[in-house]
Amino acid sequence: MDLVNSSDEFFLINATVSPTTLESWDDASLLSLQISISAMLAIVTLATALSNAFVIATIFLTRKLHTPANFLIGSLAATDLLVSILVMPISIVYTVSKTWTLGQIVCDIWLSSDITFCTASILHLCVIALDRYWAITDALEYSKHRTMRRAALMIGVVWVISVSISLPPLFWRQAKAHEELTECMVNTDQIFYTLYSTFGAFYVPTVLLMILYGRIYVAARSRIFKTPTTSGKRFTAAQLIQNSAGSSLCSLNSTSNQEGHPHPGGGGGGGGGSPLFTNSVKVKLADSMLERKRLCAAREKKATKTLGIILGAFIVCWLPFFVFTLVMGVCKDCWFHPVLFDVFTWLGYLNSLINPVIYTAFNDDFKQAFHKLIKFKRCY
Repeated sequence: MDLVNSSDEFFLINATVSPTTLESWDDASLLSLQISISAMLAIVTLATALSNAFVIATIFLTRKLHTPANFLIGSLAATDLLVSILVMPISIVYTVSKTWTLGQIVCDIWLSSDITFCTASILHLCVIALDRYWAITDALEYSKHRTMRRAALMIGVVWVISVSISLPPLFWRQAKAHEELTECMVNTDQIFYTLYSTFGAFYVPTVLLMILYGRIYVAARSRIFKTPTTSGKRFTAAQLIQNSAGSSLCSLNSTSNQEGHPHPGGGGGGGGGSPLFTNSVKVKLADSMLERKRLCAAREKKATKTLGIILGAFIVCWLPFFVFTLVMGVCKDCWFHPVLFDVFTWLGYLNSLINPVIYTAFNDDFKQAFHKLIKFKRCY
């Protein structure tokens, strides 16, 4: 770009540069903007680190939360913590300065960490959804296999897939290691890798999440309205959803097994009790079961609402970034303002802050554990 003395001609040098871009700002305004952006992003990064660290500490210090389902949530929190420690701080510097000054090696490490940890965070949502789906649709059988070892295996698969997506760019980036580096980003000229990474890290997991949560929602809506049976204790979908995150059980018809048992004053044989007393007991049992069903229905409504929030937040945070990445890789003539890429990138990072809030704030056991942990810190 050639410099021109006329201020009117300055903004016409390049059609892609508008008067509102950073180049047209004076030094004081630009510095003020950079400080404001840095402070805002630093707050988001710190909040992400603290919230995920708090989730990990809560699970570790609360024995009641030592379950395979909460192990998955703790692993998700650990992954999001890595995003906040190893990825977001460097991204702040790069976002504000607009120039990469840390060299090729740091660039490779940062990009690989970014792709690996963000992909792992997304895939953790899939294994958590899969765990809950199995817990609802095949509760009795799945409870036999729902172990820490199985959860660790699922987490291992997540990391293998994540690393396999982050490694390929290293090979063609190293070929340019001798060149002076002014920007650090994945080369979208490799269309095959763009399709492979975007579909593997987002589009396929998103379809899987929508299918799983759709079926979970249907199961949650249908099972609560089933008529209680006397064949044994039956768990509702609400109970299973809550219990998969470590919550207490909610049995809809735990009193159904009381039928056929002798009641006080009713004798041990058939028809030995007073008809008036028997009718009174039946009314009380019916009222008790209706109350339990009402409470479970309320919990069911809360659980299904939580599922919608989880899926909605995930799509809102990551969809813009992956659509942008895919379009830039496929359409070579398309142009977008660089600020859009920064906004979409940080919107995706924001999901690492939202995850611990969604997966714990709506769970009673986590709330109680949080309160105990806070009191423990205050005492000591």
